[in-house]
Amino acid sequence: MQTVKPLNTIPLQQFLQAVKAAEGSRAREVKLDIATAKNLAFTLGIVMSRLHGDLEKLVAESKGNTEEVIEIKLDGGSNF
Repeated sequence: MQTVKPLNTIPLQQFLQAVKAAEGSRAREVKLDIATAKNLAFTLGIVMSRLHGDLEKLVAESKGNTEEVIEIKLDGGSNF
């Protein structure tokens, strides 16, 4: 069984805290240095890739496990 490496979401948490602090102080902008922006971008990319992979796996599993049965009854039109 394949083990999933835990995600490092610290850059996301730091960004959310920075936005919350800026909102609390009524700041009009949030500035990030390039290193912080780079870490945030990489973390977002990894999170989105993981979510996409999980979605692909879910879709593949649901296609293999379900069988749709359609039943049609014809009564000759007597119930109109």
